[in-house]
Amino acid sequence: MSLGIMFVVLLAALLHATWNFLVKRTDDKHMSMTAVVLGHLPFAVVGLLCSSLPKIDSIPYIIAGAMLHTGYQLFLLYSYRIGDLSQVYPLARGVAPLLVAGISVLLLGVHLSQFELAAIIMIGTGIMSLTLVGRSDGMRNGRVSSFAVITGGFIAAYSLVDGLGAREAGSALGFYSCLSILNGMIFAAIMGIIRPGLIKNVVSQNYCLALCGGAASFTAYALVIWAFTLAPIALVTALRETSIIFALLFGVFGLKERLDLIKICATMITMLGVGMLRFNR
Repeated sequence: MSLGIMFVVLLAALLHATWNFLVKRTDDKHMSMTAVVLGHLPFAVVGLLCSSLPKIDSIPYIIAGAMLHTGYQLFLLYSYRIGDLSQVYPLARGVAPLLVAGISVLLLGVHLSQFELAAIIMIGTGIMSLTLVGRSDGMRNGRVSSFAVITGGFIAAYSLVDGLGAREAGSALGFYSCLSILNGMIFAAIMGIIRPGLIKNVVSQNYCLALCGGAASFTAYALVIWAFTLAPIALVTALRETSIIFALLFGVFGLKERLDLIKICATMITMLGVGMLRFNR
């Protein structure tokens, strides 16, 4: 992977950690998640104005991607309501690159060298090892663990669909802008049913969160989709999941959370995997 693409994806990972940090620190998770998703819309409109429209052959990917993103967002929203999120969420983020790599090689015919596969496994292992931090009660709960794996499945699925769709579309920004608009409409309709009045609350009282979180989230994934068109989806996905390491650092330096040996080892394993990706290509 070239240094330029790696830098862009790491920047996307930092932005992804930023908007997740904004969502996690609010008490009303329905409101904050809705704000971020709706916050995509103005940036998506600008993206459409600044890029060419995606090719018509990419429309099925746009629809499928929007539905998968909505599913992921709803699962993520629900995950904030069940126990031991700090143990479960790293499992979901760590499983995703392993699933993408496996599907890419076994079903899509993508060639990855043994060195690249080892790097992806190392990154996934480093991220998942964060489940060992603190109590592990949540990971003994079969329902919670299954939920984490399903969430990871959504991440893997939308990553593959978006990567293939962006290549088909001929315009990464145009593709993601259309997807974001459709995703925002679907999510807003669901939230309108679940929490009547929530959309009005976001627009009238939480527009700053919507604009800041939406800008970080939209920019982060727009950069990732651009990278999907230039590098193997599995490698980009693995590198993107280092966002959880940035989130860990936000917690340590921003919220004064304790930095223990497990966190240090998990970070070192993950970054070693990142280094392997850089020097392999």
